[in-house]
Amino acid sequence: MSTAQHVDDYIYGPVPSRRLGRSLGVDLVPYKTCTYDCVYCQLGRTTNKTTERREYVPVDAVQAGIARHLAAGDTPDYISLAGSGEPTLHSGIGRLIRLIKGMTDIPVAMITNGSLLWMEEVQEELSEADLVLPSLDAGDAEMFEQVNRPDPSISFDLMVDGLAAFTGRFDGQVWLEVMLLAGLTDTPSQVEKIAQLVEQIAPTRVQLNTASRPPVEGFVHALPEERMHALAGLFSRDVEVICDFTKSRSEHHAAGATDDAGILALLARRPCTADDIAAGLGLHVLDVLKRLDILLAEKQISPETLAGRTFYAPTGSTDKPAP
Repeated sequence: MSTAQHVDDYIYGPVPSRRLGRSLGVDLVPYKTCTYDCVYCQLGRTTNKTTERREYVPVDAVQAGIARHLAAGDTPDYISLAGSGEPTLHSGIGRLIRLIKGMTDIPVAMITNGSLLWMEEVQEELSEADLVLPSLDAGDAEMFEQVNRPDPSISFDLMVDGLAAFTGRFDGQVWLEVMLLAGLTDTPSQVEKIAQLVEQIAPTRVQLNTASRPPVEGFVHALPEERMHALAGLFSRDVEVICDFTKSRSEHHAAGATDDAGILALLARRPCTADDIAAGLGLHVLDVLKRLDILLAEKQISPETLAGRTFYAPTGSTDKPAP
């Protein structure tokens, strides 16, 4: 770790999560180091598409950052291993999960695209997590290539078999997210294929989502909630539609000035609305709006409107430096 790198640079939030409440995020890979280049990604194009597993960021520094946040007394609902790319590319996730378990009783969640779950080593390293949240965005190989744009070494069948193999051996819960996109994966035939694969994978939960934040590709569009519920009926098991926050947001409001560094760190990982920032950082929304006005005037952030909601991201965020 360079002298300019701070241990907290790997930790962000807590952020508001539609599935996990308030989640303390852990960023395990440099910006857009990923196995996929998904058309709906909110962070931009993948700049390093790879399947190489290594210790991209120091585990000891990540542990120190988590410890600092927990010592501040703000207890999140989950500690989530996620961030700016595919976290299972980090070769030290097993050790990190064990270290976190030794520090706190807060459950550990792994948010992954599921592309490397066929690897025996990844399955073993995730075995001590409490919750794993992988994705399945397509029902066949052609749509998989179109939506996820994977590394050439990852085939559709390999990915699906990996999801099923991991779910079969994992003692914790697996919540499978299915991303449905207008004009791509929203046809009954495509959803029925996905539903058949869900039976093969057999996760604890199935959660249907759609593009709720500005996507990397302009041809990607969200589905209305009523359409999502209609497509949910094509599954043979109960599924959850999570088009918006499904948990009530925290009512915690901290006194004092808004931390601009905290806002910018949060926005560097995901575009957020003012309400998202307030809920994630425990701030009053009026304080957040005041700080956003200043950051806009300083050209540190820029707005983008999607479905009538204004999201903020750092200016030039598609060229974010690696942690």
